[in-house]
Amino acid sequence: LALLLKNVSSKYRYGNDFTLNGLKRAIAEVLTLFPIYRTYITPDGIGESDRATIQEVIRQAKEQVPLLQNELNFIEKLMLLEFDNSLTQTEREQWIYFVLRMQQYSGPLMAKGVEDTTLYVYNRLLSLNEVGGNPGHFGIELAKFHAFNKQHQVTWPHTMNTTATHDTKRGEDVRARLNVLSEIPDKWDQQVNTWSAMNRGHRSDRHGFAIPDRNDEYFLYQTLVGAFPFAEHEHTSFVERVKDYIIKAIREAKVHTAWLRPDSEYEEACTSFIEKVLDPAISGEFLDAFRPFQQRIAEYGIFNSLSQTLLKITAPGVPDVYQGTELWELSLVDPDNRRPVDFEQRRTYLSAIREQAKTDILGLIQELLNDKTDGRIKLFLTAQLLQARTNYVSLFQDGDYLPLEVQGTYANHIIAFARREGNQTAIAIAPRFLTSLIQPGDNPLGESVWQDTHLQLPPGTSPTWKNVLTQQPLQATETLSIATALTHFPVALLISTAE
Repeated sequence: LALLLKNVSSKYRYGNDFTLNGLKRAIAEVLTLFPIYRTYITPDGIGESDRATIQEVIRQAKEQVPLLQNELNFIEKLMLLEFDNSLTQTEREQWIYFVLRMQQYSGPLMAKGVEDTTLYVYNRLLSLNEVGGNPGHFGIELAKFHAFNKQHQVTWPHTMNTTATHDTKRGEDVRARLNVLSEIPDKWDQQVNTWSAMNRGHRSDRHGFAIPDRNDEYFLYQTLVGAFPFAEHEHTSFVERVKDYIIKAIREAKVHTAWLRPDSEYEEACTSFIEKVLDPAISGEFLDAFRPFQQRIAEYGIFNSLSQTLLKITAPGVPDVYQGTELWELSLVDPDNRRPVDFEQRRTYLSAIREQAKTDILGLIQELLNDKTDGRIKLFLTAQLLQARTNYVSLFQDGDYLPLEVQGTYANHIIAFARREGNQTAIAIAPRFLTSLIQPGDNPLGESVWQDTHLQLPPGTSPTWKNVLTQQPLQATETLSIATALTHFPVALLISTAE
């Protein structure tokens, strides 16, 4: 890149005296500060968001290396395609070629520096440490969520909505569990300190420093809470998976060990710590304290997952279901999330769900609610939602996005929006923040939970609605009771067709 830039700059009076080293330092400063994976500048021009990004990066770079003001000004001029009138066509092509090469390089640099380093070091809340995410940013206001979806429908109606890929740092349902911790930070803080005190004797000592260090130990506790399997028979394999995972994580972090300079003593001490902590014969006291808390988090995480599934499939965009995520996805980063998927089990579950839904759907739903841990409840929801998209193709592909106002005692615990196309309207209702609303073991259903909470229906809709998840008919004008919509199932998708 520096050689390309030197070749370009040498042709102009204002850039002829730039040194190769100075240009290299200036490029490095720009790329280090780059806050996004890449810009999308083409020979046809530059978008306003990319222009703003480049200008802000150059401004920051000038503060960092004031002696390279001229070099940075030149880079900015090139990146913004501010061609001099005297440029030949060949020179313009050289400018553009440099910009394209810069764009090719910034993405991998971001991936290596952020995804494969920072996201294994900054462990405040691991559910935020995801590809394309920002671990320093905790959520968004509901109004921004709605604004994003409205803009999505206008500009990118056929983009992919996905919650898991081959490259996810942890499974979508692991993240759904970990998000629960953000609702109970004080309890979480207390638990972590209690567990750490119990396990202090399992840590190794090296020249006065404990292994694992506090940051890696904290990383481990979040991993255990998020990924601990529902089934007891998976415990042994889970221990081995976590041991493999922690080696990858601490090597990626590059603090105590790394792929190119592995510290076998530190790594062996970490895996030994995991073996002892998860061995009932050694750490019975810890597991007795850990399991009840983890099970409560997993219970609330189930409802987070169901809400996440509903939003993904009904919001503007094309929903993507990564292999295996039809049931609970509690995998960790690759290669853990690339283990073989038991598709035959999923086919068997789906066939049984479809058969029982034909004759006794409410009985089926009650059965799924009584045994949520096997994941069939998520498969049922996914199948029902995808069937709705099939039955109302234009509504979900082309329908307008309408945020819905929720009122009443627990209005802040509901996300609701409508999709409208012609005479058809769909309403999605997803609960959130349930730790302060229901006790572990309870379901967020009915009037005893939701009381007077209700939403404002879009104007001009028919009073006759149908919950396509439960096949429950509803009558509502102007407002709809959340308790009515969530009588039988923890999320709702209502469809109305005006006469």
